[in-house]
Amino acid sequence: MTASNPPRDESLSHLDSTAHLMNSISTQLADRLRLVSPSGRRRPAPPALVLVAHGSRDPRALHTVRALMDRVRELRPGLPLHLGHIELNEPLLPDTLAALGDTSVVLVPLLLGRGYHVKQDIPEMAAAASARTRLAAPLGPHPLLVETLHARLVEAGWHTTMDDATRRTSAVILAGAGSRDPDSATDTRRTARLLAARLGVPVVPAYASAATPTVPAALQALAASGRDRVAVASYFTAPGRFATQCAEQAPWIASAPLGAHEAMARLILHRYDQNLATRSTEAA
Repeated sequence: MTASNPPRDESLSHLDSTAHLMNSISTQLADRLRLVSPSGRRRPAPPALVLVAHGSRDPRALHTVRALMDRVRELRPGLPLHLGHIELNEPLLPDTLAALGDTSVVLVPLLLGRGYHVKQDIPEMAAAASARTRLAAPLGPHPLLVETLHARLVEAGWHTTMDDATRRTSAVILAGAGSRDPDSATDTRRTARLLAARLGVPVVPAYASAATPTVPAALQALAASGRDRVAVASYFTAPGRFATQCAEQAPWIASAPLGAHEAMARLILHRYDQNLATRSTEAA
């Protein structure tokens, strides 16, 4: 005799659906309550968050950035969120700021350290706009970046546990774009140290352009020290020519770019909130 599906399954399914609906309602209600002060008056709308991406000729880059923005929206419903590019893709940052008019804006660079874009390009574009802009810190260095790098390495095949013999022959190259600005290299080295502490193996920064060592040079130096089980950790926010080039040089595994990982979305909101907190402190 074949048993039919018991009523209990339908009940559980109904409960799951109800729980999902209630969670959605709770999220929307909490979002609206943020706009109301304890006195019952409506709070002013929060400053818009403008995510500033570099731009790329690779169409995967724009797709990745938009997926990351969707993650941010999931974490902070109701927050005005916009995108502006420094170059190569639309919308360009000046156009995004022009469309926002005379509003309050926090610019969060989708960049991994200090460099020319953070110090020169973005401030100059912001100064030419009518919007009231504030520039948040770049994403790196930060533990949430390391969380993403670790997750991408594990996805690529990195073993979270290894014996001492394997550890002595293992290493990671943190492969980034490169910059002539020494502050950018300093920030990358700090990220490398944080990742090394997480993995328990040496992590060596290397670059695709504008800085040394290159990825092949770093690989050669590691091999000379007896470390030939080397992974390449992609220190790029999205796919592109340099990210692909670095991955192709990996002798073992190469991780995917940071992409739309949830930790990246949390980091973007952290930089936004951090900037607002600094503003409040300055006002006080």
